[in-house]
Amino acid sequence: MDKLKMHSLDGVERNIELIGKLFPNVITEVMRDGKVEHAIDFDVLRQELSDSIVEGREERYQFTWPDKKKAMLAANAPITATLRPIVADSVGKDGKPGGFDSENLYIEGDNLEVLKLLQETYLGKV
Repeated sequence: MDKLKMHSLDGVERNIELIGKLFPNVITEVMRDGKVEHAIDFDVLRQELSDSIVEGREERYQFTWPDKKKAMLAANAPITATLRPIVADSVGKDGKPGGFDSENLYIEGDNLEVLKLLQETYLGKV
């Protein structure tokens, strides 16, 4: 039996890795809490994308809301939650309580956490 991952991916780490594949020269190393970590040199990245960058207050369409930056940080933060079925609350195909034979799932929880947990399992399958 395969072991379950008990945490989600670190979105920031994955993004740095993807950007590094496209622009290897923008990856740099920084010291955080006594550990060397990869980071993006945004000045070098800005140079790489110089023809495509929208600077300052240039006109553009945006979708914004209060605490948007906090939401972006939360979306990229790893979590250590798991989804578990509650068999007692389940209903089978025959309508009897406690059944667990349906192909459908009803998932209850915080949207962001649940989506992060499902992201890897169902990637490319939905």
